[in-house]
Amino acid sequence: MKVCGFSGPSGVGKTTLMEGVIRELKAAGQRVSVVKHAHQGFDIDTPGKDSWRHRQAGAFEVVVASAHRLAKLREFDVETEITVHQLLAELVGCDWALVEGFKHADLLKVELWQSGKPAAYPSDPYVVAVICDDAALLPEPTARPVFARDDVVGVASYLQSQAQRFEYTHE
Repeated sequence: MKVCGFSGPSGVGKTTLMEGVIRELKAAGQRVSVVKHAHQGFDIDTPGKDSWRHRQAGAFEVVVASAHRLAKLREFDVETEITVHQLLAELVGCDWALVEGFKHADLLKVELWQSGKPAAYPSDPYVVAVICDDAALLPEPTARPVFARDDVVGVASYLQSQAQRFEYTHE
């Protein structure tokens, strides 16, 4: 499995970019999974549905499956910070795992930089490429590849050309 993170401030376009990259990788015959960091209090379950009722009753995990989908919900009794590596370990066979958020993780990542915001790439050795609206506005020059925000084909091609570099080896 190859892993690449996408990091940047909220609202910078990570999800939109990743949607395009997922489509491009899938069109190239790759199986792609996603790990996304969410804020506190998010919920993917619907109040009143069986899985929600089971969680409300105190179930630690609820797995819901059909012929087309599987969802696993885990409820923690106390606030627990799960690492990106623990989440990646939950995935089953895929060619690529794209990670949204987890900007401080020790994973190779693409930074979506926004003018007026601090940049991570000058000091984060895990940032391998930068995405921005105008490379001339970057706070520091970089030898890393720089892509336009809407260049999903370029980003997907870069990932595929560097696939060996993104091979996940965390124990």
